[in-house]
Amino acid sequence: MKFFDINSIIFEVLGYKMSYLEFWGFVSGAIAVWLSAKAHLWSWPIGIINVVLSFFLYYQIQLYPDMFLQIFFFVTNVLGWWRWANPKPGEEDRRKELKVSFMGRYAFIGICLGGLAGTAVLGALASQLHHWFPTFFPMPSAFPYADSFITVMSIITTFFMIRKRIECWVIWIIVDTVATYLYFVKGVMLYSLLYAVFTVIAGFGLWHWIKEYKSYQPQSV
Repeated sequence: MKFFDINSIIFEVLGYKMSYLEFWGFVSGAIAVWLSAKAHLWSWPIGIINVVLSFFLYYQIQLYPDMFLQIFFFVTNVLGWWRWANPKPGEEDRRKELKVSFMGRYAFIGICLGGLAGTAVLGALASQLHHWFPTFFPMPSAFPYADSFITVMSIITTFFMIRKRIECWVIWIIVDTVATYLYFVKGVMLYSLLYAVFTVIAGFGLWHWIKEYKSYQPQSV
C-alpha cells in the first residue's frame, strides 16, 4: 500500500519531504507518550497504532533492531492495556486502575547493567543480518549498537511501564535522547523531533508519577 511507503509524500517543508508514514507515526507516538506520562489508560491502544506505522518506517531506513522491537511493542501494548485496566486487589488507584510504584535501587541498577550486556550481544548480531539474510536485509544495519541499545533498553523499560514502575521514565529519558540523535543522523527529521519531544515528556512523566505516588501517602494531621 502506498500509505506505508516512505516515498509516499504528504507535504514538503523547507525541502524536506514528509511521508504519510512518518507524519502519522509522529502524531500517534506523541499522543501515546503524553497519555503515558499522565498515566492514562488510552496510551496503550494509541500506542498500538504507532508501533504498526513505525514497523514499516524502520524497515525502509534499515534500522532492523528497531523494526523487530515494534513486534514486541505490539504485544506489550496489549498486555499493558489489560494490566493497567485490571489491577490486583490492593493495587488500585482512585480510578480503579493500577497504582504507580518504585521497584528499588539495586534491582534497577542490576537490570540496567544486564541491558548493557544485551546491547553488546544484539549489536553484534544486527551487524551481521545483511550477511546471513541478504534477501530480507539487503542493506547493512545502520548504527547496529546504538540501535540495539534503544531496542534492549526499550524492552526493559516497557516491562517497568506495564507494572507502572516509576523508574521506567529514567530509562526513557536516556533512550529518547539517543534516539533523537540516531534518527536525526538517518535523516528522519520528524521522528528525531518526536523523540526530542519524548525526552521532555519523559521528564514530565517522571515528575508526574512521583507526584502521583506521593498522593497515595496518608496526609499528616
